Formats: sequence, C-alpha cells, structure tokens
Amino acid sequence: MSLPRIAVDAMGGDEGVRVMVEGAALARRRHDRFKFLLVGDEARIKAALDTHPGMRDASEILHCDDVVGGEEKPTQALRRARTTSMGLAVNAVKAGDAGAAVSAGNTGALMAMSKLALRTLPGIDRPALAALMPTLGDNDVIMLDLGANTEADARNLVQFAIMGAAYSRIVTGLAEPRVRLLNIGTEETKGTDALRVAAAQLQAATGLALSFDGFVESDKINRGEVDVVVTDGFSGNIALKAIEGAARFVTDLLRSAFTSSLRSKIGFLVSRPATELLKHHLDPNNHNGAVFLGLNGVVVKSHGSANAAGVANAVTVAARLLEDDLTNRISTDLAALGEARLRTGGQPGDAK
Repeated sequence: MSLPRIAVDAMGGDEGVRVMVEGAALARRRHDRFKFLLVGDEARIKAALDTHPGMRDASEILHCDDVVGGEEKPTQALRRARTTSMGLAVNAVKAGDAGAAVSAGNTGALMAMSKLALRTLPGIDRPALAALMPTLGDNDVIMLDLGANTEADARNLVQFAIMGAAYSRIVTGLAEPRVRLLNIGTEETKGTDALRVAAAQLQAATGLALSFDGFVESDKINRGEVDVVVTDGFSGNIALKAIEGAARFVTDLLRSAFTSSLRSKIGFLVSRPATELLKHHLDPNNHNGAVFLGLNGVVVKSHGSANAAGVANAVTVAARLLEDDLTNRISTDLAALGEARLRTGGQPGDAK
C-alpha cells in the first residue's frame, strides 16, 4: 500500500538540503513505500539527489529559495508563508498535495504556520508539541506540551491528555496508556488550580482509552512508570531541557573520567559495550521527531541539529501517524469525552 507523500522542508535545519535529503533517502531505504515532495532550492536538491538515485522516482521537487531564519519571529515568518520552503511544505498538506510535513526549521514559525494553515481539530483549543523520550521501561514516554503554549488551563490540559494518549497508542501499541499530569508532588492537594481541576475531570471521565492516576513528579518522567506526561509548554520545555542537559552532563562526565588516567582508559575499554549502549540510548537522534498534535493534518518537527538518521526517524514518525490515522483517533477520543458530559470547570472536550 502506498502512503500519501510527505512534504519535506529541505532548507530547514542546521545543515539544510544535504542532511534533509539524505535523511529522507535513509527513511525510504527502510520503507520503500515512502514518497516525497522536496521543497527548496531545486538546483541544490537535484545535486543532493545525485548521491541518492533511488530517491528520484519517489520524489517531486517544489522549487523555493526563500528560507525562514532560525531567529526569525513567528509573526515575520507568517508574512512569507507563501514563499518560504517551510510555508510551502505546510500548505502542501492543506492543499492535499501531501499527507504530512516535516521541517527542521524554526519551531515557533512552524507552529504559527501550521496552526494558521491547518487549523485545529473540532474540540481542540490549542495544538501541543509532543515528543518521545527514552525511559528505563519497555516503552518510551510521550511528553506534551513542550513549548507551543506557555500557559494552559484545565481544559487545555485535558485535551493534551487525550491527544497524548492517542499518540501513545500508535507508537507503543498500548490499549490504555498510563497518563499523568506533571506536578510538584503526587498529593491531590498539590499544584495549581488548573492541575487539580484537570485531574478531577480526567479521574471522573469514563470511556476514554487511557489510564489516569493523578500526578507525576519530574524525577519520575524517565523511570518507565508512565506513558504520557502532560503539562503546559512553559514547564514542559524547562523539564525537557533539564533532562537533555542532565544526559549531556552524564556523558561528558563519563568521557572525562575515562580519559583522566591510564587505569581509567583501560577501564573504558573493558566497559565500552555498556557505554556504547548508554550513548545510543541517550542520542536524541534516536528519538527525533516532535509532533504538533491537535491540527487538521500531520506536522513533524525535526531537531535543527539532527543528523541523517535523526531526520529519517522524523520522517518515519510522520508516516506512521498517517498510516494509523492520528487525527481520526483524537477526534474519536474527544467524542468519547463529550459523551461523558463532564461539568467540572465546563466541558473540556467541546469547542468554545
């Protein structure tokens, strides 16, 4: 079965065309059903395709030499949505010329363009940025929001929980993912009013394809005890960067320790299989591909510094969400929430 093609913003990211095309080619070698709309400078894309001849028949090029800058404000980028590689990739999804868009460009600009072009699903007030992170358990954990919304009320948090659970069911295969709200403690009295109201609504809801059991603290995010962690974008972005920083700290500390003396170097050789496994587990490229959940279409954000393997993972995420019809799953779950007729703080599944 052929999937809808994926629009790739070939100009985004730290290294642009070369890595984006190489990543798409790597994804296609793993899954030969993938088709692509490569958006960017035609001459540079054709040059990159010369080293990946298997991509030629699977790709169409949409020429564009205008690029959204990494430091460009979303309001500025929106004005050039019809002329930039990022904007054209997102608009290809809106027009039905592609099933999903992948970009490694400016996150704020990509969110703004995606929300304006695709709009949110009925019953969703705000889209949220969700990403996979490694854990000590059998499954990765999904965390959202990671920066799309600096503030979120109880209604938003309930919607995030539903969207995150739908995403988790696709990537983990779990029928009822374990969902928790990020808080400063696990007691029912802890946290803001929004957190406590959202927890009460999720606890009272019936018919949802998730398992909710209150709060989780940040030190438990990667323990494998939860499948979906829900929070506002401000707290989520801080938590994500703290986790990434701790991972880099550990790897740098190990590197320093293993090179401090001859005995340490010998110890490194003995323990190398374990350290290589740790390095692989903590490599962000192996979990690359954050998703804007809640839109009328699939948009995946690749990390700007991702290598070809990372871009390939982002492309694979986009394809999997298309194949498993993420938007329909979210809509179905929202309908189930509406049927529950929750009255605490309003009906969070209904559109305003």
